Amino acid sequence: MAPFDLDACIDKVRDKQLLGEALIREICEKTKEVLMRESNVIHIASPVTVVGDIHGQFHDLVEIFRIGGSAPNTNYLFLGDYVDRGLHSVETISLLTCLKLRYPERIQLIRGNHESRAVTQTYGFYLECTRKYGSPAVWQAFTDMFDYLTLSVVVDDAIFCVHGGLSPSIHHIDQVKIIDRFREIPHEGPMADLVWSDPDPEKEDFAISPRGAGYTFGASIVKKFLNLNGMNHVLRAHQLCMEGYSILYDDQLSTVWSAPNYCYRCGNMASILEVSPGGKRYFNVFEAAPENERDGPNQQQPAKAIEYFL
Repeated sequence: MAPFDLDACIDKVRDKQLLGEALIREICEKTKEVLMRESNVIHIASPVTVVGDIHGQFHDLVEIFRIGGSAPNTNYLFLGDYVDRGLHSVETISLLTCLKLRYPERIQLIRGNHESRAVTQTYGFYLECTRKYGSPAVWQAFTDMFDYLTLSVVVDDAIFCVHGGLSPSIHHIDQVKIIDRFREIPHEGPMADLVWSDPDPEKEDFAISPRGAGYTFGASIVKKFLNLNGMNHVLRAHQLCMEGYSILYDDQLSTVWSAPNYCYRCGNMASILEVSPGGKRYFNVFEAAPENERDGPNQQQPAKAIEYFL
């Protein structure tokens, strides 16, 4: 295939136009080459703006860039769950993939529990791809690329960033580095725990998760993990926060949620987390983008929504 103009692709997707199937396959292959070179634990320096779940809410992703600044002027760390549930997963992951390929040092993409074949076949991305392209080929290209996404990022050697949470199999960060991540997310084990687990303020230790995968974990687990690894904070996404974020365990763990009015009906706020040098953290809270009013579920007839543990 002839070389493609990545800046033109970014402009096209920002205007919410679909890229061609062959072009997406080529972009995914090139992005896999970039991701393949990344560790399971990527170390970056602040300043960086951290983004939680987006779930196909493309207009809200564009709003994030309006609020937080455009790439590459702002460094971004995305914590996963780019697809499913929202109406525009294809446009969302197309834009993020192009930005990662264009600015690999400025854009970091972590894998979430929805970046998997099994979950996307149930919660919308597969159907959206087949509806918009007439075949599953684009879904196949993106889900193959998901196998290459990193599992965690450490900011300033102090903030451990992951999609879901901690694992009883992982005490030291070096144990994350040796996971074989280049595959579908397994049903259990440390890789599954990193993308599925949640904090539980009612617990101290690890406990079985009501999600059916991963664990819940309490304050003592977080404190022990941070002490052992010489860090001071765990930053994650994965859980709906009505105020857009939550802070637990004496400010040792926080959740950032970046999909406002989740599923176009939850009425929640969203946030992005701006991390400054010196460890200062600021949650920039925002509402749903006004474009959702004219390009949302009221203007479409999506397939019947599948209820799912939020």
